[in-house]
Amino acid sequence: MRAKTQVHVEYEVFKALLDSEALGELLEDLKQELVPAGDIIAEKRFNEGVKSASGYIHNLLERRSHRLPENHIDYKLKE
Repeated sequence: MRAKTQVHVEYEVFKALLDSEALGELLEDLKQELVPAGDIIAEKRFNEGVKSASGYIHNLLERRSHRLPENHIDYKLKE
């Protein structure tokens, strides 16, 4: 499908980030940098941060779904 709008492209970028197989590897590398071995507090903080960031991206997807082309599989009418 051809990119119809900038919002359409933004939606696809956010979705690709969440769906990427490389995301797990990227997060593991980041965890190695931010969480010292055996540091339970830093690990909990990291896990909650990843969960929060994922929520932000899901929110961005949801906020753009009504602006996708009507024939897009994820298109939703604005409530």
